[in-house]
Amino acid sequence: MYNDVVSFFQDGGNFMYLIMLVFAFGLAIALERYLYLTVAKANNRRMMSKVMPLLQRGDYKAAYGVASKSNHAVSRMLSQGLSRYKSASNRDDIETAMEESMMEVIPRLEKRTHYLATFANIATLLGLLGTILGLIKAFTAVAQVDASLKAEILSTSISVAMNTTALGLMVAIPLLLIHTVLTTKTTEIVDSLEMATVKFINLMMQRKSIKDAK
Repeated sequence: MYNDVVSFFQDGGNFMYLIMLVFAFGLAIALERYLYLTVAKANNRRMMSKVMPLLQRGDYKAAYGVASKSNHAVSRMLSQGLSRYKSASNRDDIETAMEESMMEVIPRLEKRTHYLATFANIATLLGLLGTILGLIKAFTAVAQVDASLKAEILSTSISVAMNTTALGLMVAIPLLLIHTVLTTKTTEIVDSLEMATVKFINLMMQRKSIKDAK
């Protein structure tokens, strides 16, 4: 099996190494993004479990102290909302402040993920380019040999030229799947931040209504 893999790469030519280089960059980005998003999701959930009980008790000062000491996405949003709560005249003011904070967070969550789709396309195109150049070389070589050998040489050359296309597709498909997984994971985090914003604002407005009624 090892010999087959080595032969597969050697027959494909230099484009095989370019495709694998693209794959290496894609895997590095995928691993970094997956770890970042996983940690971000866990940190946001942990922070919400700390802050929400304080908010429900009406201890805004303690909630702000906990949120402001952290640099997590949901922490920045909550601290922004709490700091605006005192001076806010209505719900929209608080919501706007938290949306501004979210606009700063989302680009960090989506950072570099789109490169995976680009690398998948590059791998496919490199595979096709390697195949085309291989076919050109094959037909050029066939034109200079005896007619009885043309069919054999041409079939061998074409099979070798197809190696780059095969590898390009083998690289592109996993990268596209990983891109989909990371995009879904990012969307889930953004949705959770939006849900946290809604819960926070509803809780603040509810407690403010109770306080005004008294």
